[in-house]
Amino acid sequence: MSRKPMVRPGGRSARVQEAVHNAVRELETEAGRNALTVPLVATRAGVTPSTIYRRWGDLQELLSDVAVERLRPEAPPEDRGALAADLTGWAEQFLEEMTSPPGRAYIRDALLGDPDGSNAGQCSAYAAEQIDVILARAAERGEGAPGTEAVIDHVVAPMMYRILFRPNGLDTAYARELVAGLLGAARP
Repeated sequence: MSRKPMVRPGGRSARVQEAVHNAVRELETEAGRNALTVPLVATRAGVTPSTIYRRWGDLQELLSDVAVERLRPEAPPEDRGALAADLTGWAEQFLEEMTSPPGRAYIRDALLGDPDGSNAGQCSAYAAEQIDVILARAAERGEGAPGTEAVIDHVVAPMMYRILFRPNGLDTAYARELVAGLLGAARP
C-alpha cells in the first residue's frame, strides 16, 4: 500500500516533500535517472534515507510521486471561444506533452510506483479537471456538450492506450480526429 498522502501536506511535511522532489529533479538532470538511489536523494534533500523509506516506501514510489506532480497542469486550458476549439486545443496539447520523451517517462514512473492505483487516479483527475473547465465554459456559452466521462472515454482513453501500447503515428491530427468523432457523435 502506498505510504504517500492523497492531499498536499502542510508544514514540515510539505518542506520535506518539496526538498525531496527537488533533489530528485536535480539529480536526474545532473547524473541521470539510473544513478538515483534513496541515499543519494536523501543526502541532496537534507533528510535521512529512513525519512524517504517511511514516506514513500522505495525509490520507485518516490519517482512515481514526483512524476504525478510533474503531470499536474500548470494552468487552466486556453479559452478559444467555442467547445470544439477548446477541446481540440486541449487534446492536441495533452497528446503533445504525453508523447514527448519526458511525458512518456512521467507516465511510466507514475504507473510503476503505484501499487494501490492512487497515482493513476490522480493523473486521471487532472485530465478530468481540465475537461470540466472546458465543458463549463461551453455551458456558459450555451453550447451543448458531452459529459466529462464521454470525453475521457472517447478522447483521453484512446490517446493513452496509443501512447502506452501503439505509440507510432501519434500527432495532432489524431487528437483532432478523436475530438471531431466525439463531437460529431454527440450531436443529435
